[in-house]
Amino acid sequence: MTVASPQEENHFALMILGKPGGGKGTISGKILKDFPQFHHVSSGDLLRSHVRDGTKLGVEARKYMEKGALVPDELMIGLVMEEATPHLEKGKSLLLDGFPRTVGQAKALEDEVHVDMVINLDIPTETIVERIADRWIHEPSGRIYNYSYKPPKVYGKDDITGDDLTQRKDDQPETVRARLQQYDDVTSPLIEYYESNGVLKTFHGTMSDVIYPEVKDWLETFFEE
Repeated sequence: MTVASPQEENHFALMILGKPGGGKGTISGKILKDFPQFHHVSSGDLLRSHVRDGTKLGVEARKYMEKGALVPDELMIGLVMEEATPHLEKGKSLLLDGFPRTVGQAKALEDEVHVDMVINLDIPTETIVERIADRWIHEPSGRIYNYSYKPPKVYGKDDITGDDLTQRKDDQPETVRARLQQYDDVTSPLIEYYESNGVLKTFHGTMSDVIYPEVKDWLETFFEE
């Protein structure tokens, strides 16, 4: 099913791009609060939900995930469109989060729904590395501390038990840098694709509270037209 363009139905498809740990979730939350006409479609959340609930699409996706293989594009598009279509038919706009990830996926998605706007959050790698590297946890309880804004009362110790805090391997600087480099390698062609389509706007900065007013101003221009 191909969904009509926004000019016909007065709805939009907005996509948000951003490095892991770069504030994408925070910006998305602010968009949903200020623009209630958007319905949030997180491909990661959808995938986990379908797999957990054992739906037909979830069972199919699990087969690939258990082999360590990527879930095929057509299956991911099926997941996204099954979630999105009822909302589009009600005149809602979409906020796409986490999909598409490649140019191939973007072109395949375009056959189903046109992406009208793309927000690209360009946060310096070292800002993200520092932010994540400051995160330490008390593993038994799951309590999370961050030396930037929520430090433990005693350095390196859990507030409640006094146990030593640990850092997840995923949060160690070298691991974070590798993950961010992988994101850049995969996403650069996608950014170029949407730039060439004239729908992408890049926002630079280090703090969501500073970036978001610019994002909001940009989005408002579409709804004023």
